[in-house]
Formats: sequence, structure tokens, C-alpha cells
Amino acid sequence: MAEATHASTESAGAVEHAAPAALGMDATMWVALAMLIVMGIALWAKVPAMIGAALDKKIAGIKEQLDAAENLRKQAEAIKAEYEAKSKAAAKDAEAMKEAAAEEATQIVAKAKADATALIARRTKSAEEKIAAAERAAIADVRAKAAAAATAAATMLISSGHDAKADKPLVDQTIATLN
Repeated sequence: MAEATHASTESAGAVEHAAPAALGMDATMWVALAMLIVMGIALWAKVPAMIGAALDKKIAGIKEQLDAAENLRKQAEAIKAEYEAKSKAAAKDAEAMKEAAAEEATQIVAKAKADATALIARRTKSAEEKIAAAERAAIADVRAKAAAAATAAATMLISSGHDAKADKPLVDQTIATLN
């Protein structure tokens, strides 16, 4: 015959414990009954309604936060649009200022060129007048020196070629013509 072997958790010589039972119910039945009682008390105390109210309150708080976040987002978009508009306006103003400055610079350069041309013309005329005056002064000086030189040369020629003897007949002749 074949012998069967099985493993068990029982130790040799161990005493088997009896399953607890009270009022004719075992432990599983008591746990089930306790659960039903706890559930009944929870329903009687309106715990699900309180949980529902707490969840509804939490949902309302989250909804308020979402609404506030949506409002903040809209405000941020409005501020962003406002600053973009201001930025575009500032860019247009800057461009207009740049164009005005370029125009003003062109006018200043044109005026400076005209002023420089007029100044050069005035200075050229002044220099020409000074040169003409210097030429006139030089010519007058040369004439004066030439007259002085001619006078000196005539004096020298007259004094070298005429003495008292040579002058006497000329003086007598001049006196005779006067009478």
C-alpha cells in the first residue's frame, strides 16, 4: 500500500485550538456584524452627507481658485496686450524721433556748409582786399623811394656838374630875362 504524505503546520503533539464562538456565531460573523453596526451608525449620523458636504465645500474652494486663476490670467493677458501696444507706440515714437533727428542733422549740415561757404567767401574777399591794400602801399613806397632816389641822383648830378663859376652865367641870364 502506498503511504501518503502531507505537510502541515501542526507540530507533533500540538493541541488544536478551538474556534471562538459566542452566541452561536464564529469570529467572521462577529466582524461582519460589527461592520454592519459601524455602517449603520455612520448612516444614522449622516457621515456620507458630511463627507459629501466637505467634498462639495472643497470642490467649491477649488472652483473659486480656478476662477481666480482664470481672472488673473485674463488680467495678465490684458496687461501684456497693453504693454505690447505701449511698446509698439514707443517704437513708432522712437522711429519718428530718429527721422526728425536725421532731418535736423541734414539741415544743420546744410546750414554749416552754407555758413562755411559764406565765411570762405568773406575771408577770400578780405584777403584780396588786404593784398590790394598791400600792393597799393608797396607801389606808393616804391614811388616814394624812386622819387627820393631821383632827387638824390639829381642833386648829386647838379652838385657835381655845377659850381659857383658855372652857376654865375645861368643866374645872370635868368635875371636878365626877368628884367
